[in-house]
Amino acid sequence: MREDIRAAMDRDPAARSAWEVFFLYPGLHALWWHRAANFFYRHKCYFTARVISQINRFFTQIEIHPGATIGRRFFIDHGAGVVIGETSEIGDDVLMYQGVVLGGTTLYKKKRHPTIGNNVVIGSRAVILGAITIGEGARIGSGSVVIKPVPPGATVVGVPGRIVEETREHVIDLDHSRLPDPVAEAIRLVLAENDKLDERIRRLENTAGLVPPEDELKQAESKVKREFDESYEI
Repeated sequence: MREDIRAAMDRDPAARSAWEVFFLYPGLHALWWHRAANFFYRHKCYFTARVISQINRFFTQIEIHPGATIGRRFFIDHGAGVVIGETSEIGDDVLMYQGVVLGGTTLYKKKRHPTIGNNVVIGSRAVILGAITIGEGARIGSGSVVIKPVPPGATVVGVPGRIVEETREHVIDLDHSRLPDPVAEAIRLVLAENDKLDERIRRLENTAGLVPPEDELKQAESKVKREFDESYEI
């Protein structure tokens, strides 16, 4: 428990004391309740295990199936809405934010939930589905939907999740404002290419002595570009 408290204090700058973390952090309470439920589950006392997990869910708003395997120094920051399925496996030093789902994709009684490696960071409301492996040190961006394996050290964003960066450096925090956005980058490229085409057409019209028609959409396009640049400015 001391190790869990220390992990929470290291990863949450809002934590002011060990007593505050011990009494007021539902992510830790959910983990401790789960350890009790998992003990009964491993000893085939399934009903007792489920009762404990339901009590855990009622008080913490975090749903962890008693069959899930969780490593050391696992920390759920805030935690409300987190769902961790029965055959999920979570390694050591994993950081998870609120609303994360580790879900299954089959009705067969087999391994059907994700395996999360050590030192992985999973952003809020990310969904990871199926018996896939998230490699050690990977980062999953907020709101991403991951349905394919992720190699160690990779950063994944989007729906469906796309690998946008690969690094072998382990990080315990996730600066969401600096995650690459492949969709935004694609839109920027399209807008830039459109500007080049407009310029080439203007030159051709001037060379031919043609009077270009009034472009009613130009003002609206300029407004959209301005709003887009302001929205995605870092």
